[in-house]
Formats: sequence, C-alpha cells, structure tokens
Amino acid sequence: MDSDFGQRDDEKRAALAEDPPEPVVYAHEIPRRLVDPDAAKVIRRLNRHGHTAYLVGGGVRDLMLGRKPKDFDVATSARPYEVRDLFRNCRVIGRRFRLAHVLFSGGKVIEVATFRRDPSQHYEIIKPKLAREIPLCAGPEPVRLIPAKTSITEGDDADLLITNDNVFGEPHEDSIRRDFTINGLFYDLERGEVIDFVGGVADLEDHLLRTIGDPNVRFREDPVRILRAIKFSARLDMGLDPEVYDGMVRHRGDLRRAAAPRVLEELLRFLRGGAAHRSVFLS
Repeated sequence: MDSDFGQRDDEKRAALAEDPPEPVVYAHEIPRRLVDPDAAKVIRRLNRHGHTAYLVGGGVRDLMLGRKPKDFDVATSARPYEVRDLFRNCRVIGRRFRLAHVLFSGGKVIEVATFRRDPSQHYEIIKPKLAREIPLCAGPEPVRLIPAKTSITEGDDADLLITNDNVFGEPHEDSIRRDFTINGLFYDLERGEVIDFVGGVADLEDHLLRTIGDPNVRFREDPVRILRAIKFSARLDMGLDPEVYDGMVRHRGDLRRAAAPRVLEELLRFLRGGAAHRSVFLS
C-alpha cells in the first residue's frame, strides 16, 4: 500500500515510460569539489538502490553559471517514503507537495522531490535549441519539449491556477512543469552530463530568461512567477525574453489572486538577494 498523496497511473502511462522523449544531453562534468558532498551522498545511495536521481533546478543553473549554489536539491524516481526508508535522518513533509528532507549535521537539509507531472498538462515536441559552446553527448536524435498550447479566455483563472502538485511522473514531465527553462535542467552526477528537455542550457549561454511554454499561461497558472522572473533577471543579470516581459506586464494584476505569504516571501527574496536596485527597477 502506498501512503503518499501522489498517485501514478502506471497502466495508462506504461507506453510513455517505455519510450520517453530523448532530451538534449551535454557533456559538462562539474568538478566534484563544487557539489555538496551530502547531496552527492544522497544521489549515490538512491542510485545504488535502483532509483534515478539527479541534481535539479537552481543548483544546476548556478553551477553552470559559475556561481556558488545556495541549495542543492535532488529529483528522483523514488517516492517520498522510499527515500525515508533509505535514510534514517529523513523526514517527509508537506501536504500539497510531499517532499523528503534528508538532515545532516549543522542543520543542513538536502531536499529530495519525486519526479512530478501536471495531470492536465500535455506537451509538444519541437526542434531543440542547442548551446554553442558545450559539447553534446552522442545518442539518439534529441528533442525539446514545451507545454501544449492552451486556449485561454478572460475569466477562466480558477481553471488555470495550480492546485495539486502531488502526482508522480517521469523526468521529462517534471522538467516541463517548472517555471523557467534555466530551472528545468537535471545534472547526472555519475555520468557528468546535463540533461535538458527544455532548452535551458542555450538560454543560460545567451543569458536569457524564458518561461517553459507560453508565458501568458504560465503566469496565470501561478502569478508569483512574475516576481520570480524579476528576481532571476536581476540576480543573474539576465535579459527578459520579449514575450516574457509582455506577459509580466499583461498579468501583473493577477498577483492579487496569489497567496499573500508567497508574494511577501518573493518580495523579500529579491530585495535581500544582492540586486535590490535592479529588482525594483524591473518592477
């Protein structure tokens, strides 16, 4: 019996799991000394027990930009209670989004999240956007994924808002449900490879902030992403894709629908993040 809140529809998804889309894979070995040793320990143990596990999100982004990550997060095929079974120093937290926190000395927490999907989200396969400076790994013809186009009309905001993040999925589904391409990357620690389903490596190379999919849809799904766009653009000195900027302006009023604590948290983050002046200017 599985006690997690998330549910994987194994029978319906079997065909897709057997033949998932091929990501762009870059040979980009990050020096081990730059990776948190406890995060590496978590990944290795998950791998040894038959689970897929990658570094994910902001940690990968910052390492590729030559910055020191604030956090090292892990994404895995293991479910939260499977992670807890492997680590005595682990607790499972959350209701809307179940996570495993692996605890280490000094109060350090390595956050481990199961690959997730948006049950209402389908994707389209398009020609990949490739980086120019980082070599590709040999393999099958890679693709790039974007969320399928959604027809939206004024007044359907309640249908677009994300309300359930606890449905388990595959790596490619987890990648496209994230906010920006630069945050949708996985790093395979064992192989020294960056796994890119969404064109994030090329955008890092171009210092360009783009949403994964239509910014009008992504900002209406979660208006707090508008503040996150300001934060990332200011902190990482990245340009805003014109469609992203237009979407931010068009949907800034939707921030009224967002939970006040989340809005306050993001405001404090970009004011305290070392780029407050640029953040205020972009606002």
